[in-house]
Amino acid sequence: MLKATLRSFLAHKGRLLLSALAIVLSVAFVAGSLIFSDTVSRTFDRLFASTSADVTVEPKQDLTSAVPTGATQTLPAALAATVAKVDGVAATHIDAATNQVTVVDARNDPVGPTTGAPTIVTNWYVTDRSPVRLTSGHAPHGADQALLDADTADRRHLGIGDVMSVQAQPGTFRVRIVGIATFSTTNPGSALVFLDTPTAQRRLLGSTSRATSISVDAAKGVDDAVLKRRVVAALGGTGYDVKTAGEQAKSAAAQLGTFLDVIKYVMLGFAGIATLVGIFLIVNTFSMLIAQRTRELGLLRALGADRRQVRRSVLTEAVLLGLVGSTLGLAAGIGLAVGLIGLMSAFGMNLSTAEMVIGWGTPVAAYAVGVGVTFVAAYLPARRAAAVSPMAALADAEVAGVGRPLTVRAIVGGLVGAVGAAALAGCAAADRTATSASLLGLGVVLTLVATVIAGPLLVRPVIRVLGGAFPAVFGSVGRMSQRNALRNPRRTGATASALMVGLALVTGMSVASASMSRSFDEQIDKTLGADFVVQNGNFLPFSSEVTGTVRATDGVGLVVRQRFAAVAVRLPDGRRVETTAAGYDDRLDDVAHIKYEAGNTTSALAPGSLAMDAGFAADHGVRIGTVLPVEFQGGRKTSLRVGALTNQDTADGFGTQGGLYFGIATVEKYVPSGQDSALYVNASPGTGADTLRARLDRTLRPYPQVQVRDQADYKQLVHDQIAVLLYLVYALLGLAIVIAVLGVVNTLALSVVERTREIGLLRAIGLGRRQLRRMIRLESVVIAVFGAVLGLALGLVWGVCTQQVLALRGLKALAIPWSTVVAVVIGSAVVGVVAALLPALRASRMNVLAAIAHE
Repeated sequence: MLKATLRSFLAHKGRLLLSALAIVLSVAFVAGSLIFSDTVSRTFDRLFASTSADVTVEPKQDLTSAVPTGATQTLPAALAATVAKVDGVAATHIDAATNQVTVVDARNDPVGPTTGAPTIVTNWYVTDRSPVRLTSGHAPHGADQALLDADTADRRHLGIGDVMSVQAQPGTFRVRIVGIATFSTTNPGSALVFLDTPTAQRRLLGSTSRATSISVDAAKGVDDAVLKRRVVAALGGTGYDVKTAGEQAKSAAAQLGTFLDVIKYVMLGFAGIATLVGIFLIVNTFSMLIAQRTRELGLLRALGADRRQVRRSVLTEAVLLGLVGSTLGLAAGIGLAVGLIGLMSAFGMNLSTAEMVIGWGTPVAAYAVGVGVTFVAAYLPARRAAAVSPMAALADAEVAGVGRPLTVRAIVGGLVGAVGAAALAGCAAADRTATSASLLGLGVVLTLVATVIAGPLLVRPVIRVLGGAFPAVFGSVGRMSQRNALRNPRRTGATASALMVGLALVTGMSVASASMSRSFDEQIDKTLGADFVVQNGNFLPFSSEVTGTVRATDGVGLVVRQRFAAVAVRLPDGRRVETTAAGYDDRLDDVAHIKYEAGNTTSALAPGSLAMDAGFAADHGVRIGTVLPVEFQGGRKTSLRVGALTNQDTADGFGTQGGLYFGIATVEKYVPSGQDSALYVNASPGTGADTLRARLDRTLRPYPQVQVRDQADYKQLVHDQIAVLLYLVYALLGLAIVIAVLGVVNTLALSVVERTREIGLLRAIGLGRRQLRRMIRLESVVIAVFGAVLGLALGLVWGVCTQQVLALRGLKALAIPWSTVVAVVIGSAVVGVVAALLPALRASRMNVLAAIAHE
């Protein structure tokens, strides 16, 4: 049996390789993501471990903000002297650093990276843990000198003697480059500017009495953990975060992990799609191979092979296929990881392929996915093979799946579909986002499974409609192509399902994204009343100089500032909610249209007051006049009275939990180091919008980080952000289509082999080569369009239900992208034509006599 299995596997290696490609793709994405993330993690673990001080004292990170606030938390610089007296301390260093800055060159072009990595300005001192070393020039001394890292200098064509402007929270200042510092470790992709310590404290933090942290070097022989306990005792307990080098490295690695998780999950998403679509391909391939070998399997049974041996033989072929696909996929995954590492290096994160990490878990995961998926996909065809009777060797057996009743599929598919439909209906009726989203996920999975199970039941009625015009347009060739697609509903359903999965996904996401875009457009139209919004391109806060420049621009009539602050609110029901609140200037009504359930803008922005989303307030027992304890970053506390309740058609008001906002004076009082996040600007009477925009663009030229947007620009910004997610879905669709095409090619190729004698007879009675190719192409087209119809139907239902979930977050508009729907149908027909090219060409080149004599 083993010899027979190996010979069978090698006899069909060409056909099996098409199936192996699906395994190769899924394994490649799994292996590539693991290798890349392991390499980056190992590289940065070494970086953090080698550059972290033995002990670091930082301000206590008590609150976090969902949006940047521009505030830099500090501690007294005098703590360094206190810590220096602790037994076991060899040296202390004041750190004055911030990434809440913009650095531009003499042409007002940003010096920082374009990849989203921060520009960090910090003070210069040298230890054996410094990540850079001075390689040219000299260290900075005085208020107008700075060092620049070598990678940024090369990228921006800057050198010693060039001038840069640093736009920090206290104000803008100019520095001259007096030295270049080269990374002695991995460059994380950031731009580094170094100042002397007093200048960094004064220019970045506003005072030489402040620091962002204290770095402590341990004396020889003193353990980090022991020194940490001594430092904590000297500082009087828990007022500061004190971390050892290991803890600091772990904290930094955790922050990096969030970035890595995004890449890993995206790649695993590709792997999941490849695996899911590949399952259909493998099931179809093995089902057809077994159908073609019915007499061979019957002969094996007649010679004494039992059911278990036959089933084991088929599963052995599947395992061999999985091993080949996994091995090739692992190699492709290594290549993919190398490509990602090179891509990161192009973006400024200098990773080395020489340090690429291939942990033991990567090949284990690769072979588990590849072999496991293939084994599972081949199990049902293997059971079908084991059921072949020895009598099948004595007669022409019916092709598996032809004429067999579909009763069980109808019952199971109907039950699963009913439960899935009920979950989707519950999703639309639920009034809580978490419940609705859970029901949506359950409904999507169940309706997909039900469609796959019941797909063969839909083949005959749907394909009769889709191919109804074939006989009239293409004559007998069209009639035969339609009947060929109807001949085996199971095979046609499985082939179409591979395409259906990707199309359902892209359709559902297209409906959701179009609905989001239209909802945001409507909200912007309803809420934004300003002529222009001045805002950082990446939504980071900007210095007060920008605000002053805008106010001084000729033609500006009104400027309303927006500033964010991280807060913790103690609610009447006992809950403590950490969220982000916004602060606004007076006259907010002149630049925004706000609906109030109670109170008004005046009462919301009054000293000692705040506004809250009405729904959030009702959930937590808050009413007008309720006094709430509020805590800001740095431990500053106060009590604010609820002066207004808003109804902005979103569950979270202004996009953060609770929809909290108050007068900007409250933010300035309790977060004095914060920066403005946006400016809402109206033109003065007599100044046209176009004129004012031109003036704002001109006066803001020294501040390239900020942009002037009107309503149309703001809408386009939202559309562009949503499009990023949609492009990812389109990429997933592309991968699914590639594998689906392989499935159609494989199905048609095996179908041609299966129908060799039939094709020979058709050719013998006068069917031309061109007619034969057309027949196979039409069969492929109708199968592909059938998959598209199923995918569109599912996707539209999923998209509408997703919009119902979004409606609970205030995104209530429903939009169907009909252009995408039409493009999907046309694209599916093209896919069918392309997939049929090789099988049709092969069929047309068959020798007629040899085909008629084929067994």
